[in-house]
Amino acid sequence: MAVIGRPNVGKSSLTNLLVGEKVAIVTSKPQTTRTRITGVITRGPLQYVLLDTPGVHKAKNKLGKRMDKTASDSVGDVDVSMMLFEPHPGLNESEQMLIDALRRSGPAIAVINKIDLVKDPAELEARKAELEALGVFDAVCTVSVRDNKNCEDLFDLLARYAVEGPHYFEDDAYTDMPEKELVAELIREKALLFMRDEIPHGLAVVVERFKERPGTALVDIDVNIYCERESHKGMVIGKGGAMLKKIASAARVDCEEFLGCRVNLQCWVKVKPDWRDNEFLLNSFGFRQDQNRK
Repeated sequence: MAVIGRPNVGKSSLTNLLVGEKVAIVTSKPQTTRTRITGVITRGPLQYVLLDTPGVHKAKNKLGKRMDKTASDSVGDVDVSMMLFEPHPGLNESEQMLIDALRRSGPAIAVINKIDLVKDPAELEARKAELEALGVFDAVCTVSVRDNKNCEDLFDLLARYAVEGPHYFEDDAYTDMPEKELVAELIREKALLFMRDEIPHGLAVVVERFKERPGTALVDIDVNIYCERESHKGMVIGKGGAMLKKIASAARVDCEEFLGCRVNLQCWVKVKPDWRDNEFLLNSFGFRQDQNRK
């Protein structure tokens, strides 16, 4: 099932909550998720596979266009789509685009998140009525991911769309993302958390080495952090290397928790001008897409 919606509506937070593990990075900044991330939950005979997608927005570069395409393509690849909304009424252009895609693709449910922020119950009822009137969604649910309210109920609702067949993943799996990709995402998350808005979105993180030291519970990880301008490189490194050390130290803690061992994390900052508009660099940085899909 695809988890879709506008940026910052809570898609990654909901995915992590339902999976019970951190498979998607989460920040308060829009466009945090760049690629499709898989979360897996197995409950007895049922295996739920969640595809957390980038928030659809008005693309300003080739990376943004790839992110939008990833989200819109995902609704055609699943048994049901789960579209998240803010609790206040109104649809923006990006949401309307997704809704149009849902009309062509198949079953969908609407999930109104952040109900903990609603002060006037009438506003929430108006939002529910607005979404029901679209005639696209089989159901309209209300949840608060922050308070974990009504989220468990989504499993029963999603179970109605289960298709008989073998489990795609091992029952103890919670994602199909390689460890190297998860490490890169954890480092990018820290940059998003610690730096100003205009810089982190111009960063790409690539793990160049990921190797266990023989006879030890230690993994050596070498990472390149790419930015678009020399001035940004200086900001990422910080005075006396302070910002880079802050990012790396925080990321190392999360990496050790995720990997269950000690981590020797070494980070370097390099410049690749305008990489977000460079097809070759987008592919080499891991933002590949199926060229056969239109």
